[in-house]
Amino acid sequence: MDDDPDSLEIIGEALSWEGYNVRKASSGEEVYTLLEAWQPDLILMDVNMPGMNGMNVLQDLRRERESYVSVMFISGSTGTEAVIQGLDSGADDYIPKPFDPLELLARVRTQLRIKDLNDQLREANGKLKELIEIDDLTGLFNMRSVYHRLESEIERGRRFGRQICIVMMDMDNFKLVNDGHDHLFGSHVLSEVGKIIRQSIRSIDLGARYGGDEYLVMLTETAKDGALQFCERLRESIANYDFKNDRDQIRLTASIGFAITNPKDKTIDARGLVRTADHALYEAKRSGRNCVKYIEIQPPEEGSGQIINVEGPSIPAVPLTRKKRVG
Repeated sequence: MDDDPDSLEIIGEALSWEGYNVRKASSGEEVYTLLEAWQPDLILMDVNMPGMNGMNVLQDLRRERESYVSVMFISGSTGTEAVIQGLDSGADDYIPKPFDPLELLARVRTQLRIKDLNDQLREANGKLKELIEIDDLTGLFNMRSVYHRLESEIERGRRFGRQICIVMMDMDNFKLVNDGHDHLFGSHVLSEVGKIIRQSIRSIDLGARYGGDEYLVMLTETAKDGALQFCERLRESIANYDFKNDRDQIRLTASIGFAITNPKDKTIDARGLVRTADHALYEAKRSGRNCVKYIEIQPPEEGSGQIINVEGPSIPAVPLTRKKRVG
C-alpha cells in the first residue's frame, strides 16, 4: 500500500517476479476493501498517506483482526524517531526509502518465515488446548474447561435477556454393563453415548462428560419447551439405540434433569445452575429412571425454588439402596 505510484509499481513488480500473489492499494480505505474478501500473509505500506495513514491502519489491524498479519512499513521518514515509533506501534519491520529491491525481497522472505513459524505454533497450541479440553473417550468437553464457558454464556444471557439451559444426564443401571461385560465394552458404550450427544446438539451448544457415565449439555438461547423437547429426543435416542460391539450387546436407558436460567436473576452462577440441574436428575432417578425432570429456578424475591415435574415415560420403580444416586 503506497500513495506513490512509482514505489507501488516497483514493489509490485519485484514481489510478482518472485511469485507472490500481490494486490495493490493506494490508500488506507482501499486496504479495508481488499481485506473484506482477502487474507494476506504480509502487508507492506507507507506510513505517510492522505486520509487514513499507515499508523491508523496498523492500529486497526492489531486491534480488530483475530488472525495475525505481518506488517512492514516502507517510508521516506528515515529518522530514528520515526523508525522507533513505527516498530513500537506494532510493525514487524521498517524499511526506509529509497530501498534496494533485493534487500526488500530478503526482508519479505524473513517475515514470511516468521509468520509460518507463528502459524505452526498457533496450530500446535490449538491442538494442545484441544487435548486438554476434550475427553478422548467421548469426544465431548471435559469439566476442566466447561465452567468458564458456562459463566460467559450466563452473563451473555443476562445482557441480552436470553435463557441458558443445563441438562444433566446419567445412564441407568450402568453397573450392569460392567458386571455383565468387560470394561472395554463399557468404554464403547460411553463413547457411543458421546456420539449421540454430539449428533443431537447444535454448533452453538456444548456437550461435556461430567464424570463416569454422567453427561452435561448446555443449550444456549433455549426456553423450557425447547429444552423439554431436546431432553425427550435425547432420552428416546438412547433408549432406542442398540449398543453393540463384537459379541457384546445391550439396550440402556438414561435419566435426565434440566434447569434454565431466569435472565432477571442476578444471583445464579454456573455452579448453581449445574447443581440445580443435578437435583432435577436425582428426581428423575428417584421417580423410576428413564424420564425427564425439571426444576424451576425462582428469583430470590419470589422464593427459594420449586420443583416442577415434567413426566417422561414411566417404568416400575427400582428400590434405592443408596441414600444419594443409583446408577
